[in-house]
Amino acid sequence: MESKKNLCAQIPVSLHTRIRQEQEESGKSLSEFMTELLTNYYENGGNRKMDGKQRTVAFQVPEELFEQFKEYLKRHNMKQNAFFLDCIRQALEHEQES
Repeated sequence: MESKKNLCAQIPVSLHTRIRQEQEESGKSLSEFMTELLTNYYENGGNRKMDGKQRTVAFQVPEELFEQFKEYLKRHNMKQNAFFLDCIRQALEHEQES
């Protein structure tokens, strides 16, 4: 296992509140959540600015469905964005085949 080191930083209260809320909803420890958040950030291009060629898709689902979805992602070791990108690609391919 890789050794660990603490990272502390002052951040705006509003951002702190948002991070802690999402962390608590994830069921992960703060350490696990921040490690995943930072890893995802750097794996997806770090401080690269949006170039206008990407768009955000957001929607709400019932809590029970969301919990089932989180468990599915965990079982399949998948990230939300990978899941939805795959769903979109499959739907578009299916439409082209029809």
